[in-house]
Amino acid sequence: MQKRRISVVSAGLSQPSSTRLLADRLTDATVRRLTESGVEVEVELVELRDVAKDVTNNLLTGFPSPRLSSVIEAVSTADGLIAVTPIFTTSYSGLFKSFIDVLDPQALGDLPVLIGATGGTERHSLALDYAMRPLFNYLHAVVVPTAVYAASGDWGAAENGSSSSLPDRIERAAGELAMLVEGSERSSLVRDPFALPAGFSPVGGFGAQ
Repeated sequence: MQKRRISVVSAGLSQPSSTRLLADRLTDATVRRLTESGVEVEVELVELRDVAKDVTNNLLTGFPSPRLSSVIEAVSTADGLIAVTPIFTTSYSGLFKSFIDVLDPQALGDLPVLIGATGGTERHSLALDYAMRPLFNYLHAVVVPTAVYAASGDWGAAENGSSSSLPDRIERAAGELAMLVEGSERSSLVRDPFALPAGFSPVGGFGAQ
């Protein structure tokens, strides 16, 4: 049986969190699709609120804590990534962007990514395409065509059965990610733990800001 590993990053700040809820729904749908295809799936969930201080310290010192190193390793070596953030001031949250900033710029190359976001109103749904998608495209990740945005009203409508748009988007996006993850071999690649990141310079440049 094939084995694949998916990392799930939720940037929700509260508990319970609609951002975590959306991340869970996307994960469940993706795992179900892969399991139906005969793929064994390992999921690693990261709630960024739990490593927020570690992320800040990494930005200030340039060195990750052991806990943050483990998170970075999980995301960088996954076969697929589900990334969900709340939308603040028409864009992804500062915590979400800070986490992306501590990753090696080459770490997400060719990584299949499903992007999702939550917000209070449907008017912020375009942030997925003008903020999140360009961010991951810049990092050379492979972003699935369907992005999933959930406004506050989407949850009640979906639970009451009066609208199927959110469940439909979740299923469509999960199918697209599952197809890419099934063909990925990123988690089985052997990496040199002592390799320096691309662009590193001992006298400045990468990381010296």
